[in-house]
Amino acid sequence: MPRFRLLYAGAVVLLAALAAAGAGALVLAAIGKSPWATYAVILTGPLQDLFGATEILVRAVPLILVALGIAISFRSGILNIGAEGQLMVGVLAATAVALALPGLPRPALLPLCLAAGAASGALWGGIAGVLRAWLGVNEILSTVMLNYIAAQLYTFLLRGPMIDPDELMTGSGTPQSVRLPRSAWLDRLVPGTRLHAGLLLALALAACVWLLLWRTTLGYRMRAAGAGSKAARYAGIRVERSLLVAMLFAGGFAGLAGAVEVLGVHHRAIEGISSGYGFAGIVVALFGGLHPAGIVPAAVFFGLLLVGADMTQRSAGVPANMILVLQGVIILAIVSARMALRDAYAQERAARLVRRLFPARGATPARAAPGDPAP
Repeated sequence: MPRFRLLYAGAVVLLAALAAAGAGALVLAAIGKSPWATYAVILTGPLQDLFGATEILVRAVPLILVALGIAISFRSGILNIGAEGQLMVGVLAATAVALALPGLPRPALLPLCLAAGAASGALWGGIAGVLRAWLGVNEILSTVMLNYIAAQLYTFLLRGPMIDPDELMTGSGTPQSVRLPRSAWLDRLVPGTRLHAGLLLALALAACVWLLLWRTTLGYRMRAAGAGSKAARYAGIRVERSLLVAMLFAGGFAGLAGAVEVLGVHHRAIEGISSGYGFAGIVVALFGGLHPAGIVPAAVFFGLLLVGADMTQRSAGVPANMILVLQGVIILAIVSARMALRDAYAQERAARLVRRLFPARGATPARAAPGDPAP
């Protein structure tokens, strides 16, 4: 039976992947583009040189961090849709600290900027946690609304108090901050590329999240609260506190992703710095099964899609927004696969069908007991 369950899960995942690829191919064909050529560019183009390969990892870093926070909140029974806003707040906090304390030595300034980004994101996520835990406000509504507030705050600060004075003097008015001091930059891992030390931080935190959720009492309580709040309360677990802690973690990871992005890649706050990582992180978390071991490769895969989408726009004339279509198709495939895997009745029907089509060798029909009616 365990062998059949493994085969069943593999078949469901394979069918979901084929369905997603087929749906994406239909959309590409509808806009007059070759599905095979487009998929070839997306999946192989970024791997043809060192810069493209490292760009995949650069895109994967914020996705890993955001997805780790999403995994914590989802497993705790609270849906964090506000990672986009939490990421922006993290960018602002890290930038403000770096610009306010440029004279600090690197060993003090860099950790302080990262901590500021994580703390601000945790605070932003904690607002939704408090509203859900003690006031019963739906977290989907509150986190989405907080995204809008964070976006407006980000735009206001970049176009006002935090704008680079040089932009005002030249009259260009580009909404961006002053360039951060070099003491606040993350180190480059590969010279000549944008790959930075944030990758090592993300991998280390993935291991920490695994330890938190599956090897600590706090993680067990949060997972228990997410599995069944009534049973958790009966067992003495304070569900409200678990929800708040989960949102603090989720917001903290998203804020840290923003800090890592500005300190490791752009070195100044700019418009559009999030690149939709807050929403793509949800897809990565689901695609990775809400587990750190699955999130890391899922983030690398989505990094490949993002870099490949940019290449298809230049080489094949495919709109970069097509990647959003592929993400939506992948989400539907993931949800469908998860529903099929959790449906015990569907799995039992599949098992009966397999037994009927491939009867076990040497199996003989059971004999009727005395007195039983003939079949």
